[in-house]
Amino acid sequence: MVVIPQPLPPSRAGAVALIAGDLALNFANSESGRGFPTHQDHLQAPAHVADWLEHAGALDATATAALRALLAADPALAEALLAEARRLRDDVHAVAAAIAHRADPPPAALDDLATLHARWLAAARLAPDGLRHAWRWRLADAPLAAALGPIALAAVSLVAERDPVRIKECGGVACGWLFYDETKNNRRRWCEMEVCGNRAKQRRRAARGRDA
Repeated sequence: MVVIPQPLPPSRAGAVALIAGDLALNFANSESGRGFPTHQDHLQAPAHVADWLEHAGALDATATAALRALLAADPALAEALLAEARRLRDDVHAVAAAIAHRADPPPAALDDLATLHARWLAAARLAPDGLRHAWRWRLADAPLAAALGPIALAAVSLVAERDPVRIKECGGVACGWLFYDETKNNRRRWCEMEVCGNRAKQRRRAARGRDA
C-alpha cells in the first residue's frame, strides 16, 4: 500500500500566540502537540523563522527585511538558519519541559544549548542600552548569530537565573506549550485560559454528564 504524505498545516509563525512571558519559551511554542496527531510546526521553511523573529520582536522590521534578503541570496544560509533554529528549539523545549516536570534536563540538550549560546555570543558585543549595556549582534557580520543568539541568551538566562518553579507546561491535552508563570500566587495552569482552560472545562462538563 502506498502511503501518501499529508500536507502540513499552514504555518502561523507570524501570528502564533506569544503567551509564555519569555522569548525562549515563546520560541519553543512555535511547535505544539509533539507526539500527537494534532502536531503543528510553524517553522517549516527559513522564511517562517524570519516571520517568527519579527512577530516576537526578536528582530525589528528593518533587520527582518535584511535577513530575508540574505536568505534569498544564499540558499545555504537559509538551510542553515532553519536547521539551527529547529535545533535550538528542540534544546529549549527539552530543557524547559524537564524543569517544568521537576526532572533533570537531558544533559545532551543542556550541553548543546550551552554550545550554541557560546558560539553565537562570541559574535556579539556589549553596547550601550540606556544607562546599562546589552549584547548586540550585527546581522551583516553574523546572520545566524544575530537571528538566534538572542533566543539562546534568553534560554540560558531562563534556566540559570530565573525561578525554576515558575517554568511550567500547559495542562491541556496534546498542547505542550511552555510558559513562565508570573502570577502572584504561582497557580497558572494553562497556556491560555480561553483555549486549553476552556477545553478542560468542557471535558469535565461532558464527563459529569456521562456519569449522570
